[in-house]
Amino acid sequence: MSAIENFIGQINGLVWGPPMLVMILGVGLFLSIGLKLMPVLKLGAGFKLMWQGRKATGAETEGEIPPFQALMTALSATVGTGNIAGVATAVFLGGPGALFWMWLTALVGMATKYSEAVLAVRFREVDERGNHVGGPMYYIRNGLGSKWTWLGVLFAIFAAIAGFGIGNTVQANSVADVMEANFGLPHWATGVILMVLVGMVLIGGIRRIGHVASALVPLMAISYLLAGIVVLAINAADIPAAFALVFKHAFSPIAAEGGFAGAAVWAAIRFGVARGVFSNEAGLGSAPIAHAAAQTRDPINQGMVAMLGTFIDTIIICTITGLVIITSGVWTSGVSGAELTSLAFADALPGVGNYIVAIALAVFAFTTILGWSFYGERSIEFLFGVKAIVPYRVAWIIAIPIGATLKLGFVWLVADTLNAMMALPNLVALLLLSPVVFKLTREHFAREKALGVD
Repeated sequence: MSAIENFIGQINGLVWGPPMLVMILGVGLFLSIGLKLMPVLKLGAGFKLMWQGRKATGAETEGEIPPFQALMTALSATVGTGNIAGVATAVFLGGPGALFWMWLTALVGMATKYSEAVLAVRFREVDERGNHVGGPMYYIRNGLGSKWTWLGVLFAIFAAIAGFGIGNTVQANSVADVMEANFGLPHWATGVILMVLVGMVLIGGIRRIGHVASALVPLMAISYLLAGIVVLAINAADIPAAFALVFKHAFSPIAAEGGFAGAAVWAAIRFGVARGVFSNEAGLGSAPIAHAAAQTRDPINQGMVAMLGTFIDTIIICTITGLVIITSGVWTSGVSGAELTSLAFADALPGVGNYIVAIALAVFAFTTILGWSFYGERSIEFLFGVKAIVPYRVAWIIAIPIGATLKLGFVWLVADTLNAMMALPNLVALLLLSPVVFKLTREHFAREKALGVD
């Protein structure tokens, strides 16, 4: 087992080295400039479209779920352990400065997520069951041409396998840890309960996933944010110092302190970007698979809804988690992962805080497993057709209790490595198809300007 772990660790160091970080941030920055910072400047318009997209009306019937449900399905997959355990791991390994690099990843990631969704709707197909299917594998094949199909196949293979890491075993493992620590529930019991609940939802396909996500995601996100705001209100005096630490150590090393081993600037960048991508998934190519199912005929509108996923996930939720950890002072305790976040909440809310984190993580993980099951199914359908969906779904459900009992460090390592493997084909496709995104965006806003629409 140690030999396998060492081997994967070497691959992880390679795929998450400087070239990958430069590529993720570089592609996001390139798209942001090409779009003239539209994703940031049109943030308010995006929220307006999200609210209007709760139900599809009129001609907006191409697709399976309303635009709002498509966003909630994408958010169900992104708002997960990355927001609780991932942020804590980034701060533990990279220091407070890692939070700055998570923010930067998210700001340029909004343009990436926007572009992914635009291409997903523009180049989606209708499968033999009449469902709209899309994502990187389809916009690679239909946008770049048949000679690039091999790149789409690579993405689908990585996504189908990566889902078992980032979207399944990591989630089950993290929630099993906190449920045992806070409620004394054995790992295997948590795994079985999750398996049954997920199985009940997956029977209904994307429509049931969309309904469940649109109900649970807003509820769980708002509840967690309110709890975090209460903690920050209690720690209000330490907030200015926390921001000072974040900005200072984004660009300068931080010395060892207490249980914190110290970190170089490279560690802040590496873990900030890696955990940021793990959390919001901008550039991975996962979210556009959900947005391709949206009931819309306008790729630009869906792209503007999609970009909100990165903003909500990282700029809002991850920031709350990071500030709670830093203002509490427990980031120097030597504890990492979800346990560190629990400790930070419990420090301000004794006897209650740790349970809030445990429940939030359980619900976050549950919805993430649902969202990623859909991504995996669409990827396996691209490779082998609709006949492969049921076997994949069965394997997905079986993996949940297995993941709940695995070693956390190994699960994180595998998931982190597969993330990068997924991102490579998608980032190449985004660069090559960027002229399409820019052209569609220009034409859309030119029409709006001609019609006098703000």
